[in-house]
Amino acid sequence: MNHSRRRILQLAAGIALVPIVSRVAAAQPYPSRPVRILVGAAPGGAFDILARLIGQSLLERLGQPFIIENKPGAGSSIAAEAAANAPSDGYTLLLVSSANAVNATLYEQPSFKFPRDIAPVAGIVRQPQIMLVNPAFPAKTVPEFIVYATANPGKINMASTGVGTSVHLAGELFKVMTGINMVHVPYRGGAPALTDMISGQVQVMFADLPSSLAHIQSGALRALAVTTATRSGSLPHVPTVGETLAGYEASSWYGIGAPMGTPPETIELLNREINAGLANPGIKVKLAEAGTTPMPFTPAEFGAHVAAETEKWAKVVKFAGAKPD
Repeated sequence: MNHSRRRILQLAAGIALVPIVSRVAAAQPYPSRPVRILVGAAPGGAFDILARLIGQSLLERLGQPFIIENKPGAGSSIAAEAAANAPSDGYTLLLVSSANAVNATLYEQPSFKFPRDIAPVAGIVRQPQIMLVNPAFPAKTVPEFIVYATANPGKINMASTGVGTSVHLAGELFKVMTGINMVHVPYRGGAPALTDMISGQVQVMFADLPSSLAHIQSGALRALAVTTATRSGSLPHVPTVGETLAGYEASSWYGIGAPMGTPPETIELLNREINAGLANPGIKVKLAEAGTTPMPFTPAEFGAHVAAETEKWAKVVKFAGAKPD
């Protein structure tokens, strides 16, 4: 009888400990284990390098690894869908980009909707495109280009890095706002497009700044304007497109998102630590070398930015009749 009584008391004590242990586990501060950042691009590119820079900064600040998991494909939609379907516990993040805002219209995404299913966490950087022409092209300024293109409809070939890319849509936005007619020539990547720009096979391109900077500095290509609202520190003498076309703005941008439903306190912590990393002098130098500008936002500000960009590029995608390759 005494033996049975002791056994019952032992079991009761064990059962009583279960909620205590659960509460202790739940009380562990975030992050208590590694966090993965999904990246919709292959390793080694600018997209991937930026994610690793942010991941390293978060490791140093929060003491847990932020592991980059590359999921390229469908213009980064595969990574976005995986993030949308992941547990909303803060241990899966997404490197969000302007491509996601475009893809909300460009791709049919029946299993998730961006930005409905991705919670905004923090902005990271903005990167301009730059309007380039071959040095033999007769226009030396944006106003001269518009005059020439208006007088020669359909005779200017506009290169891009593929249908629906930021390079393509920056040019389409220019067409919308000027009413000019240019022939879109999509390439599979920036290198072949720039090669044909230099040889004169195509006449204009709204190229990524980092990939084209050396060609501008060597004189192989002529920069007419940058696409951001303000001039670039890398080329301060080059005007913005908006100095001719009021309201024109196009840029690549990157940030961090999480599955919708991620705890607000987790999002606030990540936002605070990401913004602190962007203010780090060493990181600021690396970002400047890559031709980018820090874009520190609160979660609400980043959410408003994503929503506005999604709406803006939906109109351009529809105007262009763009369909994914």
